[in-house]
Amino acid sequence: MPEIHLWSGLRSLADGKEVVEVEGKTVRQVLDDLVAKHPALAPAIAAGVSVAVDGEILPSNKAEPVDEDSEIFLLNKLRGG
Repeated sequence: MPEIHLWSGLRSLADGKEVVEVEGKTVRQVLDDLVAKHPALAPAIAAGVSVAVDGEILPSNKAEPVDEDSEIFLLNKLRGG
């Protein structure tokens, strides 16, 4: 199963977990499964996060494939103003 690593600000919304196992074959599917398992994360995910899969920060294309043994990191999306 792919694993999603959460930054410290999200961990309290996922029962204090730093790493969560999820199911899915694409970035969108694993994010959907993450929210299904931890609904409190929904607002943060909906607001936008950067996603790194196996060490590569992906563009905003949620159709990118994810392998069973992928490590996925959610990163706080930088916003300018």
